Amino acid sequence: MKDKIDELLARIAALQDELDNEYRRAREDWARKKAELADELARQQRRYKTGLFRFIVRSRILVLLTAPVIYVGWIPFLVIDLFVTIYQSICFPVYRIPKVRRADYIVFDREDLPYLNLIEKFNCFYCSYGNGVAAYVREVAARTEQYWCPIKHARRIRAAHDRYPKFFDHGDAEAFQQGLNRLRRQYDDVDEVKAPASRRDD
Repeated sequence: MKDKIDELLARIAALQDELDNEYRRAREDWARKKAELADELARQQRRYKTGLFRFIVRSRILVLLTAPVIYVGWIPFLVIDLFVTIYQSICFPVYRIPKVRRADYIVFDREDLPYLNLIEKFNCFYCSYGNGVAAYVREVAARTEQYWCPIKHARRIRAAHDRYPKFFDHGDAEAFQQGLNRLRRQYDDVDEVKAPASRRDD
């Protein structure tokens, strides 16, 4: 059973790598075409731009009234972003966990699209930040969980993070005790592991 699960996980990882490569190729093709046709493309895209006044007038009143509730979310996002950055800067070197590169998760590249008006550009900026912070925090939390409590839950959970499949089965005390120190050093998927090789936990 475990061999079958490991095989499926390996296939999923291989497919994820293949998908990432296809995305990379598509981005490179788009960048090349964009460079070749930059002026014409910008002109074409501007034709789809909705003017600011028309955008506001066409918006439903409830959308406009709830917008401040959405935008006030900047405050908790900024606070958690700051906290998690400080947390991993202080704690990860102690645990010898490689730090999460914030720039890999928080990406701003949609705000210069010529078919977006000012509000749409701000919304894209905000969504990029909010979802980027969420992904960044998730990875910091996942690496922390891998160190402190890499045990699967008794029941299936939705959208488990990428590190979860490595965790020990619920109730398998022997595997947990024997493999914990080994798993605490398993960050093969991280580009640059900065943990010192000279010191060992086990």
